[in-house]
Amino acid sequence: MGNTDRNINKKNKRAIKMMVWLGIASLFMTFAGFTSAFIVSKSREDWILNFDLPTAFSFSLFIIITSSLSLILARRELLKNNFRSTTIYLTITFVLGVIFIISQFIGFNEIIENGYHFTGPTSTITTSFIFLIAFVHLVHVAAGLLVLLFVIYRNIKRKYSTNNILGFELASIFWHFVDILWIYLFLFLVFFK
Repeated sequence: MGNTDRNINKKNKRAIKMMVWLGIASLFMTFAGFTSAFIVSKSREDWILNFDLPTAFSFSLFIIITSSLSLILARRELLKNNFRSTTIYLTITFVLGVIFIISQFIGFNEIIENGYHFTGPTSTITTSFIFLIAFVHLVHVAAGLLVLLFVIYRNIKRKYSTNNILGFELASIFWHFVDILWIYLFLFLVFFK
């Protein structure tokens, strides 16, 4: 591969990463809008003060942080060309993502068991916002899981190497973003309730 081809390849990689970052910025703005609306809505008379988040949401915080750590370990192993260890850590990340989704639905059930729903006569503006924020985040975690499956498949097929990890990096950027986003949302919902 000549210098010109290498330069074009580098520019293409940078452009692709920039598109991912722009997508992440737009997702962040969406959640900034949700949290801003949450703050503004707190002045309503029907707002529930001191609404306790489900305990399953706290558990999911631990799970999502752990999933980021396992993805970091997967990257470390990939850079050593340890494909088997990479696959193991990627699979752990995937399983933790599934556990995160399950714990979120357990959290939704906790809210429902306390007599609150997303819509209808037993809903409140407070719980509707919590359902909305958590569910939209959950959709992005599900998208991240699909991306992780693709990365696991490509790693098993040995499509990555120390010189070719762009797909892995893009998946990692997105996964770490949804992890950091949940940390932000969880802390926001705890401290701004």
